Amino acid sequence: MQVPLWLALIVVGYLGVKLIRPPAWLVAVLLLGGFLLGGFLLADSVLAPAIDTFLK
Repeated sequence: MQVPLWLALIVVGYLGVKLIRPPAWLVAVLLLGGFLLGGFLLADSVLAPAIDTFLK
């Protein structure tokens, strides 16, 4: 069975927040770090020209 990475991350994140109840600041820091790292990884992908056009 193959599950997309984004779906697995959403499920794990949802269950983590529901079961562990981390503080809101920790969730915000992790999400911000994920967006920054995700943007860094996307900058070297085939989607980079489309993202660059969208942002400018």
